[in-house]
Amino acid sequence: MRAYLAEFLSDPRVVKLPRLLWLPLLHAVVLPRRSKASAEKYASIWTNEGSPLAFHTREQARLLAAHTGTQVEYAMRYGKPAVSDALKKFGGTPTVVPLYPQYSESTTDSVADVLPAGVPRVEHFHDHPGYIA
Repeated sequence: MRAYLAEFLSDPRVVKLPRLLWLPLLHAVVLPRRSKASAEKYASIWTNEGSPLAFHTREQARLLAAHTGTQVEYAMRYGKPAVSDALKKFGGTPTVVPLYPQYSESTTDSVADVLPAGVPRVEHFHDHPGYIA
């Protein structure tokens, strides 16, 4: 939990404070206090399949691959499986689709921050008419 929170809360798109101020505060105060409390909250929603978000994301990827007949890999922007690890599973250049249900700089745009140059991504999934319908 601590590693996930550190990665998430260290992202300048998530916490828009000067790094010199925020990072010492994050590591000295926030992480020691929030890690245990967050772990307890996550444990209360955990299932036999693990995290509900990870389970549903895996299932969505499986169903999309079956429906389209194409290779589909899933990744998490923060945590595991990492975007870089998922990209390594492709022989060519995949198209990345951030499946957030809405646009947010701290989610949708943060995906672009971790993509290698030249990897295309769908930028407007959240407002596609088919998704909205």
